[in-house]
Amino acid sequence: MAACTTRHAHRERHRTEAGSGRGPAPYSVAPQRARHELMLTPREFELALELGEIATVPPERSGGRRRVPASELARLRAEPGFPDVLRVRLRVVGAGEGAALLGVGPARFTRLARAGCFGPVRYTVNRYRRLVWLYLAAELEQFAAWHPGLLHGALPRTLRAPVAEGEDWRPRLWRGRRVAQLLRHAEGPWGVAAVHAAVLAPRELVEAVPASRERLALAALRPSLSPVRTDSPAAAAAVAEVLTARAAEEVHWHRLSLALALVQARREAPGGAAGHPLGPPRPPAGEASAPAPPRPGAAGEPGRGSGPGNARGAASARGSGVDRAEQALLHDGDEQLAVPVVDPPARQPAPTGRDG
Repeated sequence: MAACTTRHAHRERHRTEAGSGRGPAPYSVAPQRARHELMLTPREFELALELGEIATVPPERSGGRRRVPASELARLRAEPGFPDVLRVRLRVVGAGEGAALLGVGPARFTRLARAGCFGPVRYTVNRYRRLVWLYLAAELEQFAAWHPGLLHGALPRTLRAPVAEGEDWRPRLWRGRRVAQLLRHAEGPWGVAAVHAAVLAPRELVEAVPASRERLALAALRPSLSPVRTDSPAAAAAVAEVLTARAAEEVHWHRLSLALALVQARREAPGGAAGHPLGPPRPPAGEASAPAPPRPGAAGEPGRGSGPGNARGAASARGSGVDRAEQALLHDGDEQLAVPVVDPPARQPAPTGRDG
């Protein structure tokens, strides 16, 4: 990675996630009530959840939203300067305001961002269907304090050269932040595997998970990666580049993490995740399924038994069920769009959007 990549932007929060499963479940409140008690706007509250600023516990029923323990509300409300001190930690800025915070021009700010010196915390799609990256103001101020030499004068060649060749770390850093958040809330090894599978392109996923029934199980558990809804093909194409891992090292890391999670999942829950059992295994390629036993009195009847008509019926019966579901999964390009940290550097394609 570029020399100034800020690992602190993606560090694990020092607070332990509430609801570790030990002891009785703590008293908790619904997200809407928690937001009102913390005096946050909907966007501020969602960002606080994404960043781990607010600890949560699993929902009380399947399919519900994670809840906020009453003890967490009490902790945050007891902070000196509440609620302003919490809002300061959640303040996000675009490229223009971010450049002003650093005391640099917009062009230099964008070069620093593309070099991986700081990562975006979220993005939006503007009216021109371009990506607009947003950054935590607190992280930018911290970067300026830690790396004042990068704010003025010529940038080091290790930063200039990759950016000149089209490298852009913003999508990858955003993905790393988002994946880390989803992993904190993943339930069991199948849930962990589904998070890593969500950022892989369909072809990569087929190579990493050859068994179609396992891919179907991962698809059923697939988390939502993008908070942005797209309403046009142009916006969808821009977001697709953000949601899918492209760099070789990043793809390799997710495939390795997926493989390790699947080993654990097959050992601990061979039948699949709770509520999402694995389907029956498919026969090996080229091997026909065992024929169904004939019905009483069916022998000698035209078009039944072992005649050609029955073979055609068996052939049409195969290719249904798992095969049809798998075909939908293999063409899951649009589903990826509901698709920018990893350690080593990588070459990214030219950016799909621009700041500001």
